[in-house]
Order: sequence, then C-alpha cells, then structure tokens
Amino acid sequence: MKDNAPILSIENLSLSFQTGKGTVFEAVKNISLDIRKGETLALVGESGSGKSVTALSIMKLLPGNARYGVDSIITYRGGENLVTAKQSVLRDVRGNQIAMIFQEPMTSLNPLHTIGRQVTESLKIHTQMDTRARKDRVHELFDLVGLSRLKDRLDAYPHELSGGQRQRVMIAMALACEPDVLIADEPTTALDVTVQAQILELLKDLQNRLGMAILLITHDLTIVRKFSQRIAVMKHGELVEQGRTADVFKSPKHPYTKMLINAEPRGEVKAISDTAETILKVDNLQLHFPVAKNFFGKSTEFVKAVDGVSLTLAKGETLGIVGESGSGKSTLGFSILRLLNPQGRIVFMGQDIAGMSEKEVKPLRKDMQIVFQDPFGSLSPRMTVSDIIGEGLSVHHSHLTKAEKDAFVIEAMEKVRLDPATRHRFPHEFSGGQRQRVSIARALVLRPDMIVMDEPTSALDMSVQAEVVELLRDIQADEGLSYIFISHDLRVVRALSHRVLVMKDGQIVEQGNVYDIFHAPQTDYTKQLISAAFDIQAA
Repeated sequence: MKDNAPILSIENLSLSFQTGKGTVFEAVKNISLDIRKGETLALVGESGSGKSVTALSIMKLLPGNARYGVDSIITYRGGENLVTAKQSVLRDVRGNQIAMIFQEPMTSLNPLHTIGRQVTESLKIHTQMDTRARKDRVHELFDLVGLSRLKDRLDAYPHELSGGQRQRVMIAMALACEPDVLIADEPTTALDVTVQAQILELLKDLQNRLGMAILLITHDLTIVRKFSQRIAVMKHGELVEQGRTADVFKSPKHPYTKMLINAEPRGEVKAISDTAETILKVDNLQLHFPVAKNFFGKSTEFVKAVDGVSLTLAKGETLGIVGESGSGKSTLGFSILRLLNPQGRIVFMGQDIAGMSEKEVKPLRKDMQIVFQDPFGSLSPRMTVSDIIGEGLSVHHSHLTKAEKDAFVIEAMEKVRLDPATRHRFPHEFSGGQRQRVSIARALVLRPDMIVMDEPTSALDMSVQAEVVELLRDIQADEGLSYIFISHDLRVVRALSHRVLVMKDGQIVEQGNVYDIFHAPQTDYTKQLISAAFDIQAA
C-alpha cells in the first residue's frame, strides 16, 4: 500500500433495513469516503442522518435485518471487501486493526464484568500474552488514558465509575491492540465540558503518538472545527458535502451545511425589571447523604451533595446552574421542588415549603414543574402524548370535562409548536427534539410559575438545541415564567440565562449576572469551565 493511499475506503455504500411489515427503510444511500493514516475525518449530521449506521457497517456490527447494497465496498489497507468477508477475517479486524468507541459507555460496558476483565478481553483474543503481560498492558493503557488511580481497582464495575472514567475505560479497550483505525461515535456526548476537553485532547495526543486514523462521528461542529482535518456532512443517509474542514467552515456549499454551522444557540433573554417579584428564596439549603455507619448504626461519613446553598429567583427570570457532574446541580433542583427532603428554608410564592408534609406540598405542585434530561426515559411508552400532557390536569383540575382537558392539551402543544393532530401518537413515534417539546408541554399545561429544567438539551442536535432555546425564551416572554436551568452546556446557559450560579462539591463558588460570569469570571474553577467550553468553540 502506498504511503498516501487510504487506510480505510468506503465505496458506494448503501444500507437498508427490513422491517417487520416487509417494508424497507433506506438508511444510507450510495456514499463514498476514505481516510488516511494519522488523519481525522469527521462525519457529521443530525440524529437519523446515518452517521452511526455507517460506522457500524465498517465492522459489520449491524443487526440481522440490515441489508448492504450490491455495489457496497469497504476495504481496509487495500485488502478484500469487508462487506463480503468471512467471519474469520472480520474477527481479526474487529478490535485488533479497527476499533470503536461507542456513544454511551454505560450501556456499552458489560455491567456484570469488571473493568479489568473487559479491557483484557481483546488482548486474550488477539495476542499471545500471558496473564502477567496482559495485566501489565492494562496498567499501561490506564496510564495512557489518564486512569492511573484505577490501576489498583481493576475489580471495579462500570456503575462504580464516573461518566468520564467510563468513557476512558472504553478508550482503553479500543486502544488495547493499537488499532490502525479508531472509530469514535459521539465520544463526548453529555459529558462535562472539562471532561469533554480532556477526552478530545487525549484522543489527539494518542493519535500523534500511535499514528492512528480517527473517524470522528459527532453532531457538534465546534468539536469538528478543532479536531478534524476533513469533514463529511450527511443528511437523510446521503453525503451532501465533504472537504477540508477549514474550507467547509469558511465557505460551505450546501444549504444543510450552512444551517448546521449557524445552528449554535444565539441571542440573549429579555431583561427583567429590577422591581420584579421574588417568587423563590432559598436559605442555607443542605442535603447530606450518609455513606458509612459505625457498629451501632450511626452515620459517620456523609456526601455533602448540597451544602449551605442560598439563592433567589424573580418572576420572569432564568437562573442558570452550572458545574461538573457530582457538583450538586440536579440534587439542588430536586431539593427545591421537594422531590428530596433537605434542611434549610425554601420559600416559594411566600410559603416555606421545606417543612411541609407531602400532602401540604401537593397543591403547590401545579405551580412548580420540572423537565427532565432524558425525555424518552421520562415519558411513559404506554401512554399517548395526549394522556402524558394531560395527566397533571387529572390530578390538579379533576373537575374539567374530557373536552376541556383536550383543549388544554391542544393549547400546550401549540405553545411548544407541536401539531395537535399528533396528540394521539406514542412517544416512540416522535424525534428526540419533539419528545423534549412534549416534556415541556407537560410542564406548561398546568400554567406554573416556575419550571426546573434538568439538562433538557444535553443529548439534542445543535440545530434542535437552538430551536428549544428560542422556544423557551418566547414562552418566558409570553407567560412571565421563571426557569431554573441546570446544564453543563455553557453555550446554552449563556443564551438563556439572566443570572448564573456556579457549583462545585455541593457549594456555590461564584454567582452573578450572565455577562459578568462569562466575561469576567472571578474563581479559577469558573475560568476552567469557561475555558474548556469556549476554547473548543473559538478554535
């Protein structure tokens, strides 16, 4: 193979899926790509564009109902076509010469096996190393991916690690046999900005050291701009544009590419009056979880998830809460809503709800709602969208007739720009962005004063993120709603918030108006968060 020849080549790849009803869904339509040694090719596009399916097709990891087009050719190092290759050839390629980092490590790692066993697995299959040599190699890999602390915890299970640690374990598994090609499928989705930056820098450093080719699959163009040499843009299973990254960003040719590049959440919220009514006041809120007890059953050690937090929220205001995983953001939001039982004062609409019983809090639930991070997980798959949105009406407005409830549901769907005619469908029949709008409609239907939003845009495409941010701003302007917006995505927080509160280890380390926090941060921790988020963006 010549030095400048592609190490991996895809020609005329077409993929379809046979469904249970006999229909055929075309996922990929006649695409051609190649990647060279030491190069990073970014494959970008929105959810459903065919990116991940294309990546899985390379090692034939697709489900049994997948069908390759007759002219599809995938060659590694100019060898035989992997589409028609025997299983013995594929076994040698998988994990040894071409490796993959999957999108969600928690579901990709086996929960019943220790991390040491899982990293060792490919070494057992592809090398002649003995037990001692394999263990030494795992230690070497953990040093390589920045997991030196875990070298003495090879018997740990995936659920015992943080998200960033699990992602690094996935990278260690992929690198175990020093592959020529690394496929990274959304390797940083839903990770904290600091962990995201660390993972990307790690991949770049390993590429320089090992000379790997990287196929980077992502919907985040801010990452693509910094970490790839070439870019290929997919839409509805087709390649609509490809070229050098700098050239595509400077002068995109296809309207879809232009839309993706301009899809970052922009603008700012409408200023609120200095005399706006304070609807929420939190004083010295604390929530400590016991993690160790003595012989007599008395708790001796605690995790201080929320530790002495005080804040206020005005009518029509958005308070952004940021920080890394484990900083206490979500726990604070759940505590304010009394989904947990903290100590301290929570004065909502003039009433201290911290000491109330659940029965006393229940009537106030209609005035304080929540939108969860994962809409697919928080929407019942057995209920129609109409039933999901209208469920709160049955609890808090049981006097309404069926027709009146349906009118409320239609009004809520129109507010979030969903077609009311789809209200009798089920959640799986909607896209991720549409499901998040259903979650927002469910919160809006009771006409609350405050909504807590827990990472509502973290797993959405950037174009959908921008739409949801604009939607939330418009609803706030029309309804005078107050938001507590919890997120690790500082770009979204900047576009949606009036004030920002920065948390670390359960405590507030800095707070202020959005301009001051983003342009003149005072603490090193805040500077680190902003640098991690916007250095990628500015590159």
